[in-house]
Amino acid sequence: MSTLRVALAQVTTGADPQDNLRLVAEQTARAAEAGARLVVFPEATMRAFGLPLLPVAEPLDGPWADGVRAVAARHGVVVVAGMFTPSPDGRVVNTLLVTGPGVEAGYDKIHLYDAFGFAESATVAPGDQPVVVEVDGVGIGLATCYDLRFPDLFTTLADRGARVVCLPSSWGAGPGKVDQWRVLARARALDSTCFLVAAGQAEPSAAGVDLTGRADAPTGVGHSLAVGPDGTVLAELGDAPDLLVVDLDLEAVDRVRAVLPVLANRRRDLA
Repeated sequence: MSTLRVALAQVTTGADPQDNLRLVAEQTARAAEAGARLVVFPEATMRAFGLPLLPVAEPLDGPWADGVRAVAARHGVVVVAGMFTPSPDGRVVNTLLVTGPGVEAGYDKIHLYDAFGFAESATVAPGDQPVVVEVDGVGIGLATCYDLRFPDLFTTLADRGARVVCLPSSWGAGPGKVDQWRVLARARALDSTCFLVAAGQAEPSAAGVDLTGRADAPTGVGHSLAVGPDGTVLAELGDAPDLLVVDLDLEAVDRVRAVLPVLANRRRDLA
């Protein structure tokens, strides 16, 4: 396959997992109608941050995940969506469900957002395994939000066969944070010479959502974007809910890696 059509569903989720599942169904239908083969939803699609997570956490074979699975099967596409699974230590795990024809996987967020005054690790347990899946024969790496600040994960995904990295996010707002989001997305695409498709939660006020009691949580800034392996921003949304559909020219990965062989040139003996 030389081209992969990907849809980034920039939504604002709320407290009710069933309402959020309906968002997944609606946006997946739109994406499939537009010809997308891969549909990427944000982190915390199951329930937005700033709300209790443990009461909704369930395993990857639970009813909410089965609902996403049914949506993906109905439309014949692969869906990536952020949910929460139980951790044995009483916390939850920030998990990406990846499901669709020929694909069934989960990725547990490795780097937890203990920054800018927020402590994700207080309620969320970290994962420790990088994950790459195949969609239509294309290696797709998985990362989540704060992972974006850690280059080694992205080069590891490339080493394991990723040509595209999906990054669901619920980016924290604040001065300069949108600029950081863009800069980091472009840098990680260059580090790994992969396409990076980053789907964020929409900015809640742009979606008419009241954040009373949740203002300190990382609830999203929008600006979902697709970046080429040379760091070029191919397309970017604003801050409101929207659907971005983009065609990824997969041969660009080979072209960029031929002239910019950073993966081959790395000094692994310095770690």
